[in-house]
Amino acid sequence: MSWLGGLGSGLGQSLGQVGGSLSSFTGQISTFTKDILLEGTEEVGDAATELQVSNSKLVELEASFATQKSEHERLRRINAELEEKLEAAEIQVKQQSLEYRTLLQQKEVEISHLKARQNTLQEEVQKLRSSDVTPSTSGPAVLPVTTGATTTSSTSYLSSTSAAHHGFHGDEVDLSDVLWSQQEINRLSSEVHRLEVDIAHWRRVAQASKVPGAENGDQGEILKLQRTIKELRETMGKEVDEHQHELAVLQDAHRQKLADITKRHREELAEYEERIEELEEQIQSGGATVATPAAPQDPSKLEELQATIRSLREEAGLQKVKHDELMASLEEGGRLRAALEREKEEAKAENAELLQNYSRLQSSVSELQTRVQEQEGKAMFKAHQDVEIQTLRKALAAAEQEMSRLKSFSESESNAEVEHADILELNTIIGTLRQENEELEKEKSTLVEKLRLAMERELSAPPEDSGDLQLEISDLKNQLDQREQALKQAHLDMDTLTAELEELDRQNQDATQHLITLKDQLAAQKSQAEAEVTRLKAELSDSLAQKELLNQELESQKHKLSQSAFTLNDLHMGKQQLEATVKELRDKLSKSQELGKEARLEASDLKRLVQEKEALLSAAREELSRAGKQGSEVESGKMFLEEKDREIQDLRRELAELKISYEKSSSEDFELKIENRKLKEEGAQALEKVQNLDRQLRDNQTSLSRVVLEKDTRIEALKLEKSQLEGELSHLEKRLADQAKQYQGTIEELTRARSMDASALQMEHERAVKLNQEKELMIADLKHELEQMASDHRDTNEMLEITVAGQKQLTELLQEKDAFAASLKAQAADMQKELEASISQVKQEGDALRKSGEEKDKQLGAMKEENSHLKEEIDRLRDQQSRPQLMSEPRTLDIITELETEVAQLKAAKDKLQEEAGALRTASEEQLESLLRSQHSLQVQQSELEQARSRHEQSTLNYERLISAKDEEISQLQSEVESLSVQRQSHPQTVDILQEDKTRSLGGENGNEKHDLSKVEIERLVKGIKEKETEIIQLNEKNLSLAKQLDQLVVSRDELGRLSQMVLQKDLEIQALHARVSGGHGQEVLLLQQQMQAYAVEREQVLAVLNEKTRENSQLRSEYHRIMDIVAAKEAALLKIQQENQRLSTMSDPSGSQEMFRETIQNLSRIIREKDIEIDALTQKCQTLVTVLQTSSGDSGSGGQGGVSSNQFEELLQERDTLKQQVKKMDEWKQQVITTVKNMQHESAQLQEELLKLQGQVSADSDCSSKLSVDYSRLIQSYEQKEKKLGSLSQELAQVQQTISQLSSTKDVLLGKLDSFSQDPDVSTPTVQIAEQLQVASGPPSRIMDEPLRQDLESLRRLLAEKEGMIRTLQENNHRLSDSASLSESEQRGHAEELRQSRERIDTLQRSLREKDLLIKTKGDQLIQVSENLRNRENDNEVLKQAVTNLKERALILELDVKKLKDENEAIAVKSREKETEFRALQETNMQVSLLLREREFEWKAVSEKAAAMEKLLKDREQGKSGELNQLLNEVRSMQEKAIAFQQERDQVMMALKQKQMETSALQSELQHTKDKEQRLKLELERLRNHLLEIEDSYTREALAAEDRESELRRRVAQLDEKLASSCSAVENASQQASLQVESLQEQLNVVVRQRDEALVQLQAAQEQVNQYAVSLSNLQMVLEQFQQEEKAMYSAELEKHKKEKEDWRRKAETLEDKASALQLNLDEANTALESASRLTDQLDLKEEQIEELKKQVEVRQEMLEEAQKKLTNLLSSTEGKVDKVLMKNLFLGYFHTPQNKRAEVLRLMGNVLGLEQDEVEQMLSDEGKKGVTGWVSGWLGGGRAVQSVPNTPQRPTHTQNLNGSFSEMFVKFLEVESSPAAPAPKLPVYDIKPLSAPPSGRSSAAASAAGAAGPGKRSGESNPFLAPRSAAIPLLTPGAPGGGGPASGHLLMKPISDALPTFTPMPVSAEASAGAVLKDLLKQ
Repeated sequence: MSWLGGLGSGLGQSLGQVGGSLSSFTGQISTFTKDILLEGTEEVGDAATELQVSNSKLVELEASFATQKSEHERLRRINAELEEKLEAAEIQVKQQSLEYRTLLQQKEVEISHLKARQNTLQEEVQKLRSSDVTPSTSGPAVLPVTTGATTTSSTSYLSSTSAAHHGFHGDEVDLSDVLWSQQEINRLSSEVHRLEVDIAHWRRVAQASKVPGAENGDQGEILKLQRTIKELRETMGKEVDEHQHELAVLQDAHRQKLADITKRHREELAEYEERIEELEEQIQSGGATVATPAAPQDPSKLEELQATIRSLREEAGLQKVKHDELMASLEEGGRLRAALEREKEEAKAENAELLQNYSRLQSSVSELQTRVQEQEGKAMFKAHQDVEIQTLRKALAAAEQEMSRLKSFSESESNAEVEHADILELNTIIGTLRQENEELEKEKSTLVEKLRLAMERELSAPPEDSGDLQLEISDLKNQLDQREQALKQAHLDMDTLTAELEELDRQNQDATQHLITLKDQLAAQKSQAEAEVTRLKAELSDSLAQKELLNQELESQKHKLSQSAFTLNDLHMGKQQLEATVKELRDKLSKSQELGKEARLEASDLKRLVQEKEALLSAAREELSRAGKQGSEVESGKMFLEEKDREIQDLRRELAELKISYEKSSSEDFELKIENRKLKEEGAQALEKVQNLDRQLRDNQTSLSRVVLEKDTRIEALKLEKSQLEGELSHLEKRLADQAKQYQGTIEELTRARSMDASALQMEHERAVKLNQEKELMIADLKHELEQMASDHRDTNEMLEITVAGQKQLTELLQEKDAFAASLKAQAADMQKELEASISQVKQEGDALRKSGEEKDKQLGAMKEENSHLKEEIDRLRDQQSRPQLMSEPRTLDIITELETEVAQLKAAKDKLQEEAGALRTASEEQLESLLRSQHSLQVQQSELEQARSRHEQSTLNYERLISAKDEEISQLQSEVESLSVQRQSHPQTVDILQEDKTRSLGGENGNEKHDLSKVEIERLVKGIKEKETEIIQLNEKNLSLAKQLDQLVVSRDELGRLSQMVLQKDLEIQALHARVSGGHGQEVLLLQQQMQAYAVEREQVLAVLNEKTRENSQLRSEYHRIMDIVAAKEAALLKIQQENQRLSTMSDPSGSQEMFRETIQNLSRIIREKDIEIDALTQKCQTLVTVLQTSSGDSGSGGQGGVSSNQFEELLQERDTLKQQVKKMDEWKQQVITTVKNMQHESAQLQEELLKLQGQVSADSDCSSKLSVDYSRLIQSYEQKEKKLGSLSQELAQVQQTISQLSSTKDVLLGKLDSFSQDPDVSTPTVQIAEQLQVASGPPSRIMDEPLRQDLESLRRLLAEKEGMIRTLQENNHRLSDSASLSESEQRGHAEELRQSRERIDTLQRSLREKDLLIKTKGDQLIQVSENLRNRENDNEVLKQAVTNLKERALILELDVKKLKDENEAIAVKSREKETEFRALQETNMQVSLLLREREFEWKAVSEKAAAMEKLLKDREQGKSGELNQLLNEVRSMQEKAIAFQQERDQVMMALKQKQMETSALQSELQHTKDKEQRLKLELERLRNHLLEIEDSYTREALAAEDRESELRRRVAQLDEKLASSCSAVENASQQASLQVESLQEQLNVVVRQRDEALVQLQAAQEQVNQYAVSLSNLQMVLEQFQQEEKAMYSAELEKHKKEKEDWRRKAETLEDKASALQLNLDEANTALESASRLTDQLDLKEEQIEELKKQVEVRQEMLEEAQKKLTNLLSSTEGKVDKVLMKNLFLGYFHTPQNKRAEVLRLMGNVLGLEQDEVEQMLSDEGKKGVTGWVSGWLGGGRAVQSVPNTPQRPTHTQNLNGSFSEMFVKFLEVESSPAAPAPKLPVYDIKPLSAPPSGRSSAAASAAGAAGPGKRSGESNPFLAPRSAAIPLLTPGAPGGGGPASGHLLMKPISDALPTFTPMPVSAEASAGAVLKDLLKQ
C-alpha cells in the first residue's frame, strides 16, 4: 500500500505544479487584458477570466481535498488491516496451542512406553545383580559390601521418579505441561540409556569378574566427555543467541515497518496541511484580485460582479469550515491510530513479558533438572538429599504457581480444565467482537446522520456547492463500504469462533461416544450376568437332583445300619456261646493237656490271624473315615460289612476247630489256662474294637447329617436368592404393569374425551360426526404416511450415508485424478512449449538454411557470370585463333558451341537437382530430428506417466490408510460440516477463500512434503468431505421441504374437500331459499345469501380454531407424559447414584492395604533393629577374639604345636555355605516384598484409572442432566405460553357467548314484535328476514368481535323500521279496501285473490320461520357442546398445571440430591488423594527400609563370618594347635587385605561408573535439550517466514483487488452515466417504492436485531451453563461408570432427543444468522438506492432551477444579441463605403511593426478594407514579393475561420511560442481563445464520484451548440438540453467551422468549469464580416 501512497503524493505534487502554472498563466493573461483594455467595451470578459481563475482554484482545492480524503481512507484501511492481522495472529496462537496439546498427548504416550521399558530394564538389572552375587562371593574372603550402594542408587532413583511423576493427571494441559512432558521424556530416555549401559557393564563384570578395571582410561574418557559437554554447551549457547538475534531482527523489522508507515503518514499529513495553507492563501489572493476589478460602465454589471464576489467569498468561508471539519476528522483519525498503536505496543509488551517469563521458567526448569541429577549422583548422603528434594519440590510448586498465574492472566479460572479455558477465551473473543459490532453500528448511525446533514446542506446550499457535497457523499460511501467490510470480517471471526465451539461440541460428542461404548460394555456384562443367573438356576436344579439322590443313599445307609446292628447282635450271641465253650474247656483242661503242644502251634497261628484281623480293622477304620469325609461313598461301607460277615463266619469255623482241638488237648490244661487268659484279654480288646467301630459308624452318621444339613442350607440360600430375584422380577413387572396401566388410563381418558366429543357431536349434528370421523381417518392415514415417510427418510438417510461414503471415495479418487490430470496438463503444456521451441528453432534453422541457400544462389549466379565471361574470353581467343582457319573448320565450332550449351544446361539441371536433393535432405533431416524429439518426448511422457501412476498408487495407498484412520474424525466433523454448509450459503465468498487456501496448500505441499504430508492430505480430504457433506445436507433439506410440502398438500386437499362439501351444502340451501322466497324479494334474498356465506366462512374458522385447540391439548398431554417419564427416570437414577456413592465410599477406603503396608514396614524396622543388635554383638566378639589372639600369639609363638585339622576347616566352609543360603533366602524374601509393592503400585494405578473413568462418566451424566433441565425449562415455557393462549381463547369464547345472548334477546324482542304483527298478512316479509338473520347470526361461534355484530344489529333495526312503515301502509290500504268493499264485487274478487296470495306468502314465511327456529336451536346446542368442550379443556389444563408444579418440586428435590452427591463425591475424591499420598510415602519408606536391610545384612554376614573364624581359631588354640591357628590367621589376614583391596577397587570402579553414567546422562539430556531447542527455534523461524510471506501475499492480493474494484467502479460509473438520462422518470416511482420497502426492511431489521440479541443472550446463557457443567464435570467424574450400567436405554434415547434438539437449535441459529446477513445486504442495497434516488431528485431540482436561471439569462442575452445585431446591421449599412482613418493608421503602423515574412497578409487585409479585388491584391503582392516586401497582419484575415469552440488548455509560459508572430496577432489569438464560452454538459452527482483516472465527458461550446441548433452538423455534446440556442438571425460561426473541442485530460483539474458560473460571452459577428471588423471595434479609442 506504500506505493499507492507515494503515487497519491506524486499526483498531488504534479497537480499542485499544474495548478500553480495555470494560476500564473491566468494571472499574466488578466494583467495583459488590463493593460490593453483600459476602458474595455465589454467588462464581462474581465469578470469571466477572474471567475475562471477562482473556479480553477476551487477545482484545485476540491482535488486536494479529494486526495486528502482518499489518503485518510487509505490510512483507515491500513488500520483495519492491522487489526485483522492481530486477530489472525490470535487465531494462529490458538491453533498452535491445539497442536501443542496434541503433542502433549503423544508425549504422554511416549512416557508410558519409556516407563514400561524402564521397568523391564530394571528387572533385567536386578536379575544380573542377583546372578553377580554368587560369583562375587565364590572367592574365599571377597565380601559383597558395595552392592548395597548400587541398589541404593537405583532404588533412590526409582523413588525419585515416582515422586517426580506424582500429580501429572491433575495438572493443567498447557505450554508448561508440554515443556514438563518433554523434559520428562528426555529424562526417561537418558535413564533408559543409563540402564542399558549399566546392563552392559554388569554383563562384562559377570564375564570377567576377576579382571580389575583400568582407572586411567576411565579418567581419560571422563575428560573427553567433559570437553564434549563444554563444546556442546558453547554451541547450544551460540545457537540460542543466533535464534534470539533472528527473533530480535524480525521484531526490529516489524517495528521499522510500523515506524516507516507512521512517518509516511505524518509527512503526508504535513504535506497536505501545507498544501491546504497554500490553497487558502491562493483563495485569499483570488478574493483580493476579484475585489479590485476595473470600474464598470454599467451599474447593473457592477452589482452582478459584486454578487458573484460575495458568493465566492461565502464559498471560500464554507470551504474553510469544511476544511476545519476535515482537519478535525483527520486529527480524530490520528488519535484513533495513536490509540490503536498504543494498544498494539501494549499487546507486544505483554507478549514480550510472556516470552521472558517463559524463557525464565525454562531456565529455572533446566537448573532444577541439573540440581536433581546432581542430587541423584549424591545418593550416599540421604538426609541431605531429602532436604534438597523438598526444597526442589517447593521451587517446582512455586514455578507451577507462576505458570498458573501467567495462565490466569489470560484465563478467568486457573484450576479449570483446558476445554473450560478455551470456552472462556472464546467468550472473551465473542464479547470483544460484540463490542466491535456495536461500535461499527454506532459509527454507521453517525455516518447516516452525516449523510442526512449533507443532503440538507445540498438542499440549502447554492448549486456551486454540489461538487463538494458529492465528494463528501462518495467519501461517506467509501466509509460505509469499509464498515461493511469490517462487519463481514467480524462475521467471519464469529464463524471461526462458531467453528471452535463446534470443535468443543465435537469433543463432547467424543465423550458421549465413549459413554455409549461403556454402555455397550455394561450391556455385555449384563448379558453375562443373565447367563450366570441361568447357569445358577441349572446348578440349582442339579443340586436338587443330587439332594434326592443323597436322600435315597441315606435311606439305603439306614437300611445297612440296621443290618449291621443285626450282625452285632449275632456277634454278642456268638460271644456268649464262646464263654460257654470256655467253661466247657476249663472242665476239659485236664483232658486237653496232652494236646497242648498242638494247641500252642494253633495259638500261634491264631495270633497271626488276630494280627491280620487287626490290620483289616485298621484298614476298615481308614475306609470308614474316608466314608465320613465323603458322604457319597457309602458303598465302601457295604463292602466292609460284607467282609466283616465273612470274617465272623471264619471265626465260627475256627471256633469249631478249636472245640476239636480243645477236646484233643485236655492234657495240657495249665498252658491252655494261660492261653485262655490271653484269649480273654484279646476278646476284651476285640469288644473294645467293636465298640470303636460303633462309635465310628455314629461319627459317620453325624458327618453325613452335617453334609446333608450344609447342602440343605446351601439349597435354602439358593432358594432365597431365587426368591429375591423373583421378587425383583415381580417388582419390575409390577412397575411395568403400573406404567402400562398409567398409559392405558391416559389412552382411555383420551378415547373417552374423543368418544364424548364424538357422541356430543352425534347428538348435535350428523354432519359434524361425519367430518370428525373423516378427520380421524385422515389423521390416521397421515400418521401412517408420516411413519412411512419417516421410514423412507431413514432409508434415504442410510442410502445417502452409503452414497456419501461412496462419494467420498469417488471425490478422493476424482481429486487424485484431477491432480493427476492437472499434472498431465502441465506436462502436456511443457511438452507443447518444448515442441513450439523446437519448431521455432527448426524454423530459425530453416530460415538460416534458406538464407545460406540464397547466398549460395547468389554465389552461383556470380560464378555463372564469371563462367560466361570466361566462355566469352575463350570464344574470343578461339575466334582469334580460328580467324586464319575460318574456312577450314566451321562445323567444329558449331558443334563445340552446341556441346557447351548442352553442358551448361546439364550443369544447371544438375545444380537444380542437387539443390532439390539438399533441400530434401534438410527436410528429411529435420523430419528425422522432429521424429527423434517426438519419440524422446513420448518416452519422457511415458516415464512421467509411469512415475505418476506409481505416485498415484502410492497416494491411493496412503489415502486408504488415511481414510481408515480418519473415518472417526469424519464422523466427528459432520456436525462442523453442517454449520459450514450454512456458512457457505450465507457467505459465498468464503468458498473462494477456501479454494484459494486449497490452491495455496497444494502449492505448498511440494515444498513441505517431507515434513507434513499427512496434515495437508488430511486437510484436503476434510475439505472435500465437507463440500460433499454440504451437498448431502442440502439434499436432506430439500427432501424435508418436499415432505413438508406433501404433508401440506395432503392437508390442503382434505380442507379443500371439506370446503367443497360445505360449499355444495350451502349452494343447496341457497337454491332452496331461492325457490321458496323467489317472488318479489330479490334484493332481500341476495342480502340474506351474502350474510349466509359470511356466517358459513366464520363457522369454518371457528371449527378450525377448535381443531387447533384439540391438537394443542393432545400435544400438551403427550409432553406431560414425557416429562413424567423423565422425572421417574431421574428419581430412579438418583436412587442408584446414592447406592453407588455408598458403595464407593465403602470401596474407596483402602485401609486394609495401608494397614498391610504399615505392618510390613513395622516388621522390616523390627528386623533391622535385631540385625543391628546382632552386628554390634558380633563386632564386639571379633574385637575380643582379635585381642586374645594377639596376646596368645605373642606368648605361645615358639611352643606351638601342629596345624588345624581339615575337619574344622570343612566345618567353617559348611557354615559359610549355610550363611550364603540364608542370604539367598533373605534376597528372595526381599524380592517377594518388592514384587508385592510393585503389584500394589499397579493396583493403585488401575484404581486411579477406574476413578478417572468414573469421573468421565459422571461428567457425561451431568451433561445429560443439564441438557434435560434445559429441555424441561423450555417445555415449561412452552406450556405457560399455551396456557396464555387458552386463557385468551376462553376470553374470546366468553365474548362470543355474550354476543349470542345479546342476539337471543334481540331475537325474542323481534319475535314478540312479529307475534304482534302476525295478524296482518303482509307482516311476513320482515319476520322472515329477521328470522333468517337471526338464524345466520346464531350460527357457529366465530372469532368476529362486537363491532360487526353491532353493525348487523343496526342494519336489522333499520330494516325493522322500514318494514314497520310498510306494514302501516299495508294496514291503511286494508282499511281503505274494507271501506271500499261495498262498492263493487269485482273489487271484492280482486281483494280476495290478493288475500289468497298474501295468505300463501304468510304460510311460506311461517314455514321458513319454523325452519330457522330449528336451526337456531341446533346452533345453540352446538354452542353448549362447544362450551362444555372448553370447560373440559380448562380442567385438563388445570390438571396439567398441577402436574407441572409437582414436577418442578421434584426437579428441585433432585437438584438438592445432586448437590449432596457432588459434595460427597468431592469428599471421597479428597480422601482418595490423601490415601494416595500416604501410599506413596509408605512406598518410599519401604524402599528406604529395604535398602537399609540390604546394607545391614551384608555387614552382618561379614561380621558373622569373622566371628565364626575367630571362634574356631580360639577352640583350636585351646586344644593346643597354635601353629595351624597362626597359619590360618595369616591366611585370613591376607584374604581380608585382598578383600579390602578388591572392595576398594570395586568401589572406585563403581564410583567411576556412576560418575560416567551421570555425565553421560547429563550429556544426553543436554544434547536432547539442545536438539529440541533447535527444532523449536527452526519451527518458529519457518512459521515467522511463512507468516511474512502470507502477509506479503495478502498485501499484493488486496492491492490487486483494489485495482479490480477501481476498474469495476469506473465501468459501473460509465454505465450509470449512460443510463441516467433514461432513468430519471423511473427513479421517482422507484424512490417511492424504495421508501416503502425501506420502512418495511427497517422494521424487519429491527425484528432481526431483536432476534439476534435474544440469540446472543441465549448463547451467553448457554456458555455460562457450559462453564458450570465443565466445573461439575471435573467433580463428578468418579460416579458415572456404575451409574451407566442400568441407565443405558433411557440415556441413549434421551441423548438422541437432545442431539436432535441441539441440531434443530443450531439450524435455527444458522438460519437466523443467514436471515440477518441477507437483511443487512438488503438494507445496504436499499440504503444505496435511497441515497442515489434522493441525490438524483435533489440534483434534478437543482438542475431545473439552474435551467430556469439559464433560460432567463439566455433570454436576456438573446435580447442583447438582437440589439447588437441591429446596431451592427445599421453600422454596416452606414459604413459600407467608408474607411476609418484610425483603422488605416493602425494598419499602416502594424505593417511596419510586423516582421518581413508576414507583411503580405497585412497588405491583403488593407486591400480587403479598401474593397480591392483579390486578383489585384495578389498581383500587387507578387510584385512586391519580388522586390522583397513581406506580409503584414497574417492572422487577421480569417474569412473562413470561426471562433474556436473550446478553450484549449493554455500553454505554460515556458512553452516556446512562434516568436515570429507579432504582439497584436498574439492578442487576437488570445481574444479568440478566451471569447469561446466553456459550457459543459449537465453534470449529475455520479460524475463527481468518478475516480481520478476516469475520463470526463467531452466539453462542447455554446457557440458550437448554437451552430448545431442552426445548422445540420451536430456533434456530441451540442444537443445539450441545458444550453438554450442563440437566435440564428446572424450566426456567430460559419457552417463549415471546425470545432476545436476535444476530450480533455482525465484529471480533476482538467474538468470544465461548473455550469452556474458566468462565461465569457462571444461578440456577435456576422458571417460576411472579417476579423478586421473585430479589430476595428476593439481598437477604437
